[in-house]
Amino acid sequence: MAEAKISQSAGPSFEVAPRHVAIIMDGNGRWAAARGLPRGEGHRRGVEALRRTIRAAGEIGIKFVTIFSFSAENWSRPANEVGDLMGILRRFVRNDLAELHRRGVRVRIIGERSGLEPDIGRLLVEAEELTKNNDGLTLVVAFNYGARQEIARAARRIADEVMAGRMKPGEITMERFGAFLDAPDIPDPDLIIRTSGEQRLSNFLLWQSAYSELVFLPIFWPDFDRVALEAAICEYQQRERRFGGLAAKTGS
Repeated sequence: MAEAKISQSAGPSFEVAPRHVAIIMDGNGRWAAARGLPRGEGHRRGVEALRRTIRAAGEIGIKFVTIFSFSAENWSRPANEVGDLMGILRRFVRNDLAELHRRGVRVRIIGERSGLEPDIGRLLVEAEELTKNNDGLTLVVAFNYGARQEIARAARRIADEVMAGRMKPGEITMERFGAFLDAPDIPDPDLIIRTSGEQRLSNFLLWQSAYSELVFLPIFWPDFDRVALEAAICEYQQRERRFGGLAAKTGS
């Protein structure tokens, strides 16, 4: 799929902005390496890009933003890098949560909670509980997340229902299956953006992305800003979304 070009041209029409944008925030380490900086600095600059993105998304009118913050596979990275990432998460919640709450952002977490360090688990609960009644942009944080793992969890939950006699195998439909995913009340992403030029989903929202538009940007995540977000939305607006039919469906 072709990459979207980034320019300072006129921005998109916000009246038809996608309702839900999901982002694979890729390239922090390569951004740092290109500048002779430690990988941790790339992750810290990535947090700054996230702040810019949340602010811009709210101003544009996007209702849901899902970020791939830490994958289930990221635990295999060097221990010092994992430690840096956990430290950044702790600081983000402590330093940014109050501001997100003030702006009406609701935080949701998807991913496996079991096995996390107790203080990390408490921070995730704190973020959700503090913001649960907010009605602005919903920020979905995919933490310790993998799409195949999410689907397997849903299958186990359904198997438990069948074994308990609360569901029959013949009642398992796509809709019923989807209800057992981590956040079934959140609409599927209209647009998935990946930075760094890589063109794959990397085990991110595999079920939910069935009809998402994919846009790959050739910049590293720390350089992502409103201009880049608008470039991706412009690319999205040029697509015909037929959802398997013959006629394009308008809106998101």
